Amino acid sequence: MEEAEVEEVIALLVEAGAIDDAGFARRYAEDKRNLAGWGPDRISTALRGRGVPSDQIEAALGGEDEEDQLRRAVALLGDRGMSCGSVRERERALGLLVRRGYPLELAYEAVRQVERLADAA
Repeated sequence: MEEAEVEEVIALLVEAGAIDDAGFARRYAEDKRNLAGWGPDRISTALRGRGVPSDQIEAALGGEDEEDQLRRAVALLGDRGMSCGSVRERERALGLLVRRGYPLELAYEAVRQVERLADAA
């Protein structure tokens, strides 16, 4: 198939709505947030690796504010049974959140919240 033919087929698919990077990015981000517990940094990196344009990545990630991210990070630690009562537990929790793609400051705040919850119990 010639390059011009490939481009024509792609243009027809885009026009028909069969190829939709923005929709893909939005669904991917939602699935990774809700099903895998990923943070915005990891989602962004994965979408960029799949060739999604930056503006569409930003739009896909724009629907979640910092409070939502913090709530999800705290829930993730709770689901993992991490009480953050010791230095080692706090380090493990922080490492988990950073690997999952949460910004460092947000991950610190999530660990602090879990620690406070454990102290209050």
